[in-house]
Amino acid sequence: MIETNTLAYKKTSFALALGSFIVFCNLYLFQPLLPLMATEFAVSATQINWVLAATTLMLAVCLIPWAIASEIVGRRIIMVISLLLMPIVGIAMMFTHDLFALTLARAVMGISVAGYVAVAVAYMAEEFSPKALMLAVGGYISANSLGGIAGRLYGGIIGEQLGWHWAVLGMAVMSLIGALIVIKLLPPQQHFIHHHHRLSIHAYQVVAHIKQPILWLAMLIGGVNFALFVNLYSVTGFRLVAAPFNLPLSWASLIFLCYLTGTITSRLSGRWASKYSPLSGMILGGVLSLVGMWLGLVESRITIFISLLLLSSGAFFTHSLAYAWVSQHAKVAKATATALYLVHYYIGGSLGGFFLIYCWLHGGWESVVIGGSLLYMLMFVCCGLLIKAKQQSVLELQPN
Repeated sequence: MIETNTLAYKKTSFALALGSFIVFCNLYLFQPLLPLMATEFAVSATQINWVLAATTLMLAVCLIPWAIASEIVGRRIIMVISLLLMPIVGIAMMFTHDLFALTLARAVMGISVAGYVAVAVAYMAEEFSPKALMLAVGGYISANSLGGIAGRLYGGIIGEQLGWHWAVLGMAVMSLIGALIVIKLLPPQQHFIHHHHRLSIHAYQVVAHIKQPILWLAMLIGGVNFALFVNLYSVTGFRLVAAPFNLPLSWASLIFLCYLTGTITSRLSGRWASKYSPLSGMILGGVLSLVGMWLGLVESRITIFISLLLLSSGAFFTHSLAYAWVSQHAKVAKATATALYLVHYYIGGSLGGFFLIYCWLHGGWESVVIGGSLLYMLMFVCCGLLIKAKQQSVLELQPN
């Protein structure tokens, strides 16, 4: 197994983090460009949103199929295919000139990035020692946030100055270079066991994971956590461009730089898990985020900025711990288990948007805080149930 403080650990963890960075750059590239593209294609904000929604939707749909494929052919080859598909799809987007074709290409991009997202943590769980795994997952999640920030800032700046076609071309070139570096550094798997099962067996494994409270509750925690995190950011964006703040959209979009605190806490999550209980860390992350949301009740740009720093810190801390928890506690079909966690994660983000934006439209930030507090209560209940499930599993392992 790959241990901490070794050359193999440094090379492998860097390669996995770089791959994650590339994936999330591509995933969020178009988010800041949506207003610009709505004007270019002469469509509504709802219609242009499909450019982003098609990617995340296909990402969620394809996680399990990619994970199942990796149980048969291996994790590394799936990650390599995923990384090489991204620049190919990016080049194809250069030749789209209508919204339908672009949306279709972005849907294919969602399929492409899903391969890497679905199996990277399973690769780590099989190749790293338990201590090294927690640290590596923290670095991997940090790269997620950095990729999301970089992709948004790059897309907004280059797209506004040169047009979205040039932004796509530049991203495709960078993705290809990054993919080649990852392929060079990422070692072949040493502990992977092929599973040539029928599709029905893989379906049974998905159901089996959901039936295990020690796994499913962690998946629910991840889903509710992301439902709150990503959509509280969205509502804050609406809030800042409206009265009394009336900020320009370009300035309001800079709130995503607050993700950087999540980059730090993702790294710290591994150290926390090595010294304390990951379950207590999930609760701590939830409390930090909850305090951040409540702090947003103060009508001040400074307090809103601080509230987002707390929100990011807590949300990424909880996500890193819950994600690693699932990969560690899944005894079989680890890639399927981690992919299933991400299905809950992205579905939670989608459903949470409808709920919190509804609260915003019908009662402002005060209503958002009330609705968000209910979701945090749900997350804490899941944490309590997960603690009980863990205690029960320990008792079952003890000899009579």
